[in-house]
Amino acid sequence: MLRRSLENRDAQTRQLQDAVTNVEKHFGELCQIFAAYVRKTARLRDKADLLVNEINVYASTETPHLKQGLKNFADEFAKLQDYRQAEVERLEAKVVEPLKAYGTIVKMKRDDLKATLTARNREAKQLTQLERTRQRNPSDRHVISQAETELQRATMDATRTTRHLEETIDNFEKQKIKDIKTIFSEFITIEMLFHGKALEVYTAAYQNIQKIDEEEDLEVFRHSLYPQDYSSRLDIVRANSKSPLQRSLSAKCVSGTGQVLTCRLRKDHQTEDDDEEDEDLDVTEEEN
Repeated sequence: MLRRSLENRDAQTRQLQDAVTNVEKHFGELCQIFAAYVRKTARLRDKADLLVNEINVYASTETPHLKQGLKNFADEFAKLQDYRQAEVERLEAKVVEPLKAYGTIVKMKRDDLKATLTARNREAKQLTQLERTRQRNPSDRHVISQAETELQRATMDATRTTRHLEETIDNFEKQKIKDIKTIFSEFITIEMLFHGKALEVYTAAYQNIQKIDEEEDLEVFRHSLYPQDYSSRLDIVRANSKSPLQRSLSAKCVSGTGQVLTCRLRKDHQTEDDDEEDEDLDVTEEEN
């Protein structure tokens, strides 16, 4: 009867040991992966800082509207990296550290398991010794009584440590579930806060880029490229950029203007010829 009870408690202890081992394995993996996730996020922040610096350097070489738009974009992007830094710090404190703490917690539970196993091994050893004593010296009541006393003491100790282990593992399991809920809830909250802020910042950055006046900057560029004859060249460019309909209308206007000028010239020539003929008639009359 006692032997069967020992076997049942051993099976229970192995199950508790497996539960602790399972947490040790998977919490360790989760801790390493979350820590790598945080490091990757921190490296992304560092690369973004380099990008901000390069954008500012490039913007200083550009035309006014493009320069202002890029600088505004860089300011917004730099602000986003401040939020990313807060994300890194919160993930470290609220996710990685609690998972890391389970290394110590699991070690304590293993110590409790070890104490329970030691007590049960002592109990099993005393039971085996009692059975041998009864087989070898069935008539020696003093030795048998002494072995029974040692077994009873070992059984009491094993029962006490087993009960303590059961309570400890029960609390451990309850705390584990609570911590998992807390850790993953914190992770989701931190990520949602960051991405919410990121959406606001990216919206502002997009608007700053869209506000860049392309035509104004293009005129500034052309003026810097052709400072002396910029106006004439600009007129040529504008003329070349007209649509076919606009060019047709312009040609008709030019043609109409030419015809009017030709008629006027012809009329002027005819008037001059008439005047000359009148003068010739006057001269002839005077001679007569």
